[in-house]
Amino acid sequence: SIKMDLLHSNGVLIIQHLQRDYRAYQDFLNFMSHVGDPRNIFSIYFPLWFQLNQVVGTKMIWVAVIGDWFNLIFKWILFGHRPYWWVQETMIYPNQSSPCLEQFPITCETGPGSPSGHAMGSSCVWYVMVTAALGYTVRWKDKLAVTFHRLTWSFLWSIFWIIQISVCISRVFIATHFPHQVILGVFAGILVAEAFEHTPAIQTASLRMYIKTNLFLFIFALGFYLSLKLLDIDLLWSVPKAKKWCANPDWINIDTTPFAGLVRNLGALLGLGLGINSEMFITSCKGKNSCKLSFRILCVAASLATLQLYNCVKIPTHTEYLFYILSFCKSAAMPLTVVALVPYCVHSLMRTTEKKLN
Repeated sequence: SIKMDLLHSNGVLIIQHLQRDYRAYQDFLNFMSHVGDPRNIFSIYFPLWFQLNQVVGTKMIWVAVIGDWFNLIFKWILFGHRPYWWVQETMIYPNQSSPCLEQFPITCETGPGSPSGHAMGSSCVWYVMVTAALGYTVRWKDKLAVTFHRLTWSFLWSIFWIIQISVCISRVFIATHFPHQVILGVFAGILVAEAFEHTPAIQTASLRMYIKTNLFLFIFALGFYLSLKLLDIDLLWSVPKAKKWCANPDWINIDTTPFAGLVRNLGALLGLGLGINSEMFITSCKGKNSCKLSFRILCVAASLATLQLYNCVKIPTHTEYLFYILSFCKSAAMPLTVVALVPYCVHSLMRTTEKKLN
């Protein structure tokens, strides 16, 4: 406990330094925090990659979902505090003179803080994207191509680490995480992504496999929560702390609670399974149009536009259980739209146009 308090107090000094000396970069750091938001995986990264390379897109969803599930379990095990409430409750500072940490609209996350979900989600999905991009150049054998691969390798991994460091600094800057929590998140995300580099079975998973995986993840998480609750250990202990110490009650969002992330990810995985195993997917993405660049570009544009409309749909938060159900349905609809509905509509449109031309 003393060592952890010392680690936290040193982290608070780093946060104060960032908030004092990096004030000019506040907008950029807030933007990088949004870049690391795991929800961007489903609304931006996935629709881009799935239409260009279905193998990479499928792997991205699995990595994001399993990675965020492990993040939830680790949060429940580690009981990590967040800086914006820890400084208010710790007894380490003399005369109750706790440091003043500035809060922002995106500061008041309600779940435990360790490891960082933003850092973990960002590192795992960018790891998938970088390794996928390098996979296109590693097959080239001539000397010029080998040199190009080495340059590309250096460039992409430099970009990877620049993004991860920026996301980590942004999460520390807004007083949502201590430095050790974001570092742990980055390396945990890399480990999850690397594990899926050696798990080809996800590419041929049946709908039954998707359903079984969903049930296992949900039952394990719920069972873990209920088991500890029977032992009088409340895994939602962080929610009251967030509500108590957040500077603005309007900044508290139910979407940041532990179970909100769980149902969002389970919905996305089920939606992917339904889409890949649907007749619409087989007809459109496995047909002759799937090889055409115009088909893929139209699918990317239509997918991104449709998902932005989904993001405009605000789920009511007055009833917690209703919020979870609607969040699950919305999350399932997003990959289903990207994988099956949009490609099928684009395929039908192109087929109708070809018939008219003939």
